[in-house]
Amino acid sequence: MSPGRPESFKAVPVRHPGRWAGAVVVAVLAAMLLHALIFNPAFQWDVVNTYLFDSSILHGLVVTLELTALSMVMGVVGGIILAVMRLSPNPLLSGTAWFYIWIFRGTPVLVQLVFWNFLGALWPTLSIGIPFGPEFWSESTNKLIPVFTAALLGLGLNEAAYMAEIVRGGIQSVDEGQSEASHALGMSRFATMRRIVLPQAMRVIIPPTGNETISMLKTTSLVSVIALEELFRAGQNIYSRTFQTIPLLITVSLWYLFLTSVLTIGQYYVERHYARGTTRTLPPTPLERLRGLFRGKKLPPAPPVTTASGHEQGGGVGGGLG
Repeated sequence: MSPGRPESFKAVPVRHPGRWAGAVVVAVLAAMLLHALIFNPAFQWDVVNTYLFDSSILHGLVVTLELTALSMVMGVVGGIILAVMRLSPNPLLSGTAWFYIWIFRGTPVLVQLVFWNFLGALWPTLSIGIPFGPEFWSESTNKLIPVFTAALLGLGLNEAAYMAEIVRGGIQSVDEGQSEASHALGMSRFATMRRIVLPQAMRVIIPPTGNETISMLKTTSLVSVIALEELFRAGQNIYSRTFQTIPLLITVSLWYLFLTSVLTIGQYYVERHYARGTTRTLPPTPLERLRGLFRGKKLPPAPPVTTASGHEQGGGVGGGLG
């Protein structure tokens, strides 16, 4: 060994016996679960296959999708309005928004659904006219608010309270200098919010909104309490006649899993769209990762995304799907 040079040494790789033990335990548990799913006759997979595309199940599926889409539209629009009101310097507007959020977040959505379904007990008729004066038009509350409308009001108005806090957090994540600069250019408060603040806040708003959409899809099962036949209620009606409870619950669960998977993929690509401009290179899509895996090419890790507050988040947007 020449003088002045450090002595060479042999590098020994670090062993991880705990990882291998954990992998073996997981593999054994997965094999046990797979064996139970295949060989336990109580699952009755033939019954699941029979009812998977039953007309009642498919009708309930359509109602579930309608409720999810319309409730989220109500929630997002209402949430944006409430968030802007909450951030308003006007104490009446901000106080009203705070009171709304306090009421609808503080009571269970199940209670709200039942309340809207029995609104006619409080007001038998709804009318339009001069306040404390003559009425120009009136109609029965039960006719104006059927079961589907009651379910939509219960889900949509409740969702607006949660979306208001999500939107408010997204708006506050945008640096105030952005608003000050737009005001200096002569833009109004509304134009600043629509063209400057909200587009930047979408990077913060989209991930929790996607989670809320997936949660709403499953929350629609609660409307079965007011006898609206959505996906879960359709399964209930069938197994109440056939007494095949487990296979019908599996049928309903498979549809929920399929729909949530589709929404998860959609959320990933929406997040990826709004990540443009925050990083030089977008993270690879799942298909690109799959192609790289089969071609033997090692894709680079997803670059970190810098949030509006200046912090870096590793793994890019939607990296969990990669």
